[in-house]
Amino acid sequence: MPAAEQVLLRPVTMRLLLLLFLLFLLLASCLRSAAAFPRGCYPSEEEGLKTFRCSNARLTEVPRDIPNDTNKLYLDSNRIPFLPRDAFRDLPLLLELDLSHNAIARVESGAFRGLAEHLHSLDLSSNRLVSVSKDAFSNLKAKVNLSDNPWRCDCRLQELIRTVDLAAGSSGGIVCDSSAQEEHVGKAFLQVIADTDFCNVYKKTTDVAMLVTMFGWFAMVISYLVYYVRQNQEDARRHLEYLKSLPSKQRRSEESSTISTVV
Repeated sequence: MPAAEQVLLRPVTMRLLLLLFLLFLLLASCLRSAAAFPRGCYPSEEEGLKTFRCSNARLTEVPRDIPNDTNKLYLDSNRIPFLPRDAFRDLPLLLELDLSHNAIARVESGAFRGLAEHLHSLDLSSNRLVSVSKDAFSNLKAKVNLSDNPWRCDCRLQELIRTVDLAAGSSGGIVCDSSAQEEHVGKAFLQVIADTDFCNVYKKTTDVAMLVTMFGWFAMVISYLVYYVRQNQEDARRHLEYLKSLPSKQRRSEESSTISTVV
């Protein structure tokens, strides 16, 4: 090949090598990012929103290394048993969170901390929630779906329902799986609390217990005072009878002493 042609081909070869090198770096970066995600999880973009999907990925905990610019997070249909404190702390831009169809039985206070400002949809349906403190949803403004869980209908659930903003159409799925009153089992919770105020029932029961306790203590004090007075009267009577049996001078001096002591 003539020297002139070699000179012309050299820049083209360099450019091709540079392009291949850049493609290699891009591929390596993508592979590293994919390797950082749990198996079955992948990022995507839906309707202009950055989405991270881990649906049906056999997860047993909330995964780490979720991109912190995620707007929609799908963790549905997994085996997650509970939500720890600060589980979503590093996701300040999260708008939607789907945790449905898991095994969640416990939600720690502060589990959704950091999501109050932006989150507008939270799905906890079809889990194993029996009782959750209202503090777990403190300051959360999202529409929450709590349907299809084995709820225990009591004051705690009543306070929780008053705290959260239920998703439209989900209230009918909050059904009493257990309750202190057997007739409530199998009924929708909102139907039950239309006739029963669980928190007032608890308060009345507590008040009655306190009154019974106070009455018991009062009765014990009165009984002791009656016993004390009767015992002193009996002792005084015996002492006076003893004084009557003494000679007159000694008797009078001891009588006056007894009377002053009784007084």
